[in-house]
Amino acid sequence: MKNIFKAALVALLASTTLVSCELEEWNPSTVDLETAYKYRDGFESLVNYCYDGLYYFYGKIDGIGAMEMGTDLWDSEGKEVGFTRYDSNMNTNLGTLKVLWNGFYATINYCNTAIHYAPMVQGYASEQQLNAKLAEAYFLRAWSNWHIVEQFGGVVLRKESSTVTGPDNNPVRSSEAEFYDLIIEDLKFAVENLPISQGSDRGRVTKKAALAMLAKAYLQRTRLNEPEAKEYAKLALQTAEELINNASTHGVALWQSTAEKSGYSQLWDGQNNKTNKEFLFIEANDHENSKNPDGDNRGRTRQYYEMDLKTVGANWGTTEKNCAWYGRANDRGFRPTKYQLTSIFEPVKDPADTRFEETFFTEYYASKEWITPPDKGKTIKITEAMVTTFKKDRSLIGHEILSSYTTMKDVPTYFTVNTSGAANMVDENGDGWLDCLSVYTPNYNIPASEKAFMPFLCVDPSDMYDANGKWVTPETSDMGTYYKECYPSMRKFSSIYWIKNNQKWLGDVPIIRLGEIYLLAAEAALRYNDDKATALKYVQPIRNRAAVTGRQAEMAVSQSDMTLDFILAEQARELSGEQTRWYDLKRHGKLTKSYLGQTNPNILNFDESKHQVRPIPQSYLDAIANPAEFGNNGY
Repeated sequence: MKNIFKAALVALLASTTLVSCELEEWNPSTVDLETAYKYRDGFESLVNYCYDGLYYFYGKIDGIGAMEMGTDLWDSEGKEVGFTRYDSNMNTNLGTLKVLWNGFYATINYCNTAIHYAPMVQGYASEQQLNAKLAEAYFLRAWSNWHIVEQFGGVVLRKESSTVTGPDNNPVRSSEAEFYDLIIEDLKFAVENLPISQGSDRGRVTKKAALAMLAKAYLQRTRLNEPEAKEYAKLALQTAEELINNASTHGVALWQSTAEKSGYSQLWDGQNNKTNKEFLFIEANDHENSKNPDGDNRGRTRQYYEMDLKTVGANWGTTEKNCAWYGRANDRGFRPTKYQLTSIFEPVKDPADTRFEETFFTEYYASKEWITPPDKGKTIKITEAMVTTFKKDRSLIGHEILSSYTTMKDVPTYFTVNTSGAANMVDENGDGWLDCLSVYTPNYNIPASEKAFMPFLCVDPSDMYDANGKWVTPETSDMGTYYKECYPSMRKFSSIYWIKNNQKWLGDVPIIRLGEIYLLAAEAALRYNDDKATALKYVQPIRNRAAVTGRQAEMAVSQSDMTLDFILAEQARELSGEQTRWYDLKRHGKLTKSYLGQTNPNILNFDESKHQVRPIPQSYLDAIANPAEFGNNGY
């Protein structure tokens, strides 16, 4: 991470050309740019700026809506509803689309500028040394073009910098195949020239990232159904295997389970975050000096997936202010589908597979705190009104829920975190539950007669969803007013070790990691020649590390299980919430009205004739001279 975002005049000059289509953009003269970029320091500052876009698509809502929503896994009735439900908000004026379009094309323009000026740069000891730096720009151009073509289809393929050529006011479309030709060409250059390691610069791309991204590009290209589709699947498998088979060379490995902890749990441990051997390409967060774009306003992913701890949960002792572990409750909105909770993940109390537990919070601890006697340390007493409203047994009246709020220990010394989940994590009264447990949202059903005696709010799938698998509403359930916002919340990006407050989380965010590449290899083997043995070879290690060693036998699958549908479900179990799902469904041919209707019945408006790509932003169409000729993707 170090030095990637070091301030430099040339980076500021480059930042004036964010959008290649802007009619009024300012372009400094070629002489000025040649002066700025012909020296190594200036050139490297420009390459540094190519990373800027990462910080607005990961850990922020814009990337989440476009990459994870509108799938079989998530729903929202308000936040980013154009993406989640494909309603009328999905149109050319949707602001998030402008952020995506401008952001990815800005990155492409920075990269094109670096590629253009590279032959003029002085100060490198060899061409090999220059190419190692230039390969970062090629990688990031490919990564940005991959997102552009997947989100928007065959739009404008920019190979030159508008800083050099001026704005393109009469753009023409390129085919998706032409996009992939350039993406693959760029990634091959990156694979050939990037170093194995970038030393202490965690955020810089390396050869392992390029191999992983190239494998992803080959596999994603198979969805174009070209005559060479099987060949691209073969290349995807070979590229993934080059990384997997030489993992030690690249310093990567899957986390391995122990008797106490699964490998998947270790993957998300905060102590492992900044030197994570499974992360291949990351958004690196500078937690010490906040030298990130937007400073320390990072890691907000979790708050968008949080259940209502501000109102409903507050009845039982939670508070937004002190729930730093879970996130900021007032930005909640994305909630899991019934399909994800009860079909993707096994709906049982104690599954061998720890991936549900590591993906979601289901236990929420009381965080209100009385600081004066005689109630010091207590949170709330269950009242007659609570018993009546939430259908509890009257024997619970007067039961005390204890506060779990205190200063968190065992976190980096530059943080002081006051949060829930740090005190009274015991069962002193012997009722089988933590004394501070306030809300419980399991993914398995519990008989109502048992829930009535639980001394906390318990909301299970039978409460969350109606008979059709849709989220309950006040119209479909007498408890819909309360339960429509009670659900398991995102846990992956909430390691307490990197929490600064209830909004800011400063851990590194994986964009590609090794577990995804194992499953990609399995899928590629099936797409290439239906090689179920090879598919199983890469699926079973992923399943094994999801359980502690004593329960790995329960995770065994066979060659007969190796189908593309099984792989797609395994990708959901492994990668839920990691901004891959929309792309995975697109590649698997599951962005269809039929599939989404079965798995996410709240999506009513999916139109296969247009919703497999996004609208082109109106701001772009207004800025070019040929909007009618160019088209707007059918919207």
